Amino acid sequence: MIQIICSREAYVYNVYHMVKAFYPSKEVTSRVEEKASNYVTVFSEDIPEIKITEEMIKGVDKSDIKEIKYQIDCLLYHALSERTKRKLAWGILMGVRPTKLAMSELERGTSEEEFTAWYEEKLLVSHEKAKLAWRVAGREKELLDRLDMDRGYSLYVGIPFCPSVCSYCSFSSGALSEWKYYVEDYVEALKRELNAVSELLRHKILNTIYIGGGTPTTLSSARLEELLTCIDTLFQRDGLLEYTVEAGRPDSIGGEKLEVLKRHGVTRISINPQSMQQKTLDVIGRRHTVEEIYEAYRLARDIGFDNINMDIIAGLPGETAFDMEDTLKKIKSLSPDSLTVHSLAIKRASRMGQEKGPVLGDIGRMTELAAHAAEEMGMSPYYLYRQKNAAGNFENVGYAKVDKAGIYNILIMEEKQSIIACGAGASTKLVLKEQVENPANKGKKTSLIRLENVKAIDAYIGRVNEMIKRKEEWLWR
Repeated sequence: MIQIICSREAYVYNVYHMVKAFYPSKEVTSRVEEKASNYVTVFSEDIPEIKITEEMIKGVDKSDIKEIKYQIDCLLYHALSERTKRKLAWGILMGVRPTKLAMSELERGTSEEEFTAWYEEKLLVSHEKAKLAWRVAGREKELLDRLDMDRGYSLYVGIPFCPSVCSYCSFSSGALSEWKYYVEDYVEALKRELNAVSELLRHKILNTIYIGGGTPTTLSSARLEELLTCIDTLFQRDGLLEYTVEAGRPDSIGGEKLEVLKRHGVTRISINPQSMQQKTLDVIGRRHTVEEIYEAYRLARDIGFDNINMDIIAGLPGETAFDMEDTLKKIKSLSPDSLTVHSLAIKRASRMGQEKGPVLGDIGRMTELAAHAAEEMGMSPYYLYRQKNAAGNFENVGYAKVDKAGIYNILIMEEKQSIIACGAGASTKLVLKEQVENPANKGKKTSLIRLENVKAIDAYIGRVNEMIKRKEEWLWR
């Protein structure tokens, strides 16, 4: 176990995640001791103690916490890099949205050369990742310029059911076998929330719809028809640019369900294998075969879907770079319109997070292979984010062919437009034109308000009126 002691709460986040990035298989704990003699102390039986002292940070005003944090991060990074004999591709950046900085600089008129030099020198990011961040930011901006940022909004609809729960999953979703008697009541509660939202936003322009989960296609064809008909009735589509449904699990997709999606004007779907290795699907609890992935994909094409995304995960237990190469070869044979490559992030709430030390492959090499395969399929990177506790501190990247990028995916990262989210565990993000007092943030002013729906399925059903009331208090703005 590696232990961290910080003299301020402000130092903990970056220090913890940096240590975890260099030692992903180690258990790491942190605590704050305000009377500690060092800014930061990192110690373990396995590694020599690391101390960041006041004497090591010279010429900085003690009240300048931001600069002190930066100096701590740099000193700790170099110390850990020396101990482990390796570097992190994203340097001292521990946040989940590395492209936000690139987007800000792009909007300010900074040149690519200026940005990459600053990113590399100041934040210790590798040249390759600096170029990637800039490239992604440029494509994001092109897509976001198509949206109505003043009157527009996006709608998220959450379906918290899955055929089975994958071992790496920490979402607030449940296996259908355990929650099947709640489905009818859940859909009714969801329709009630959607009805309230549509009334509150009747003068706004809906730009994108995203139905996610869980696995939305876990619902029966009749329930899907009921839900999509409700959305058709309540929301105008005059400004709609994208309508996505995560078909997700191949074992939840059939011709009848895909016909329902097509009939209701869904423009983009995901068929997500995560891996094309049967041994891996069995280990992570994906109760379907590789052949079922092929079948679901071909069926979707036959029905007429011309924008299909596929998700894969680099670093799944037991997989090697050779396995990833084979997975990519099989995906290339299908030629999807976009490919999202996730680096495995082991969350405490997942079953994998409760297990000891899964054996992870060479994620860096796997993501390189995926980037090359995406390029061979005519795709370019269009969005990028990172998850906390991602093994090796790597990133998730979305690649897409021309005009096939997922606009909603960019919005969820860049926070340029309000996303109104309905369903259990759904998180609404309100982007306000002016800063307002935020009660959830100790009275501080902010221009981004988050409204969280309760996660438990039964609690959402029982408290949906409360979820609606929360939205009513803010959506008038």
